[in-house]
Amino acid sequence: MSGEEPVHRQRIRIGLTGLAVVFLLVMIGAAITRYSSEPDAANAALAANAESEPNDPLAEIGAAPGDSSAAGDNQQSNSQ
Repeated sequence: MSGEEPVHRQRIRIGLTGLAVVFLLVMIGAAITRYSSEPDAANAALAANAESEPNDPLAEIGAAPGDSSAAGDNQQSNSQ
């Protein structure tokens, strides 16, 4: 069994080296994808303007939650 011990160590070393190489490749790929997806300076100004506008679907279609109570008050004053 003493003759097989270096073979096991070599297999473990090769396996760990392969795992480290795959890990480094994934990290490099993630860095490249993040770099390519970041907006440049011109798009950053447009994104800042878009974020400052309210993103309310009800307001976009003209149905605001506050409008229903005002309409209810008008109907009550008209019926009296």
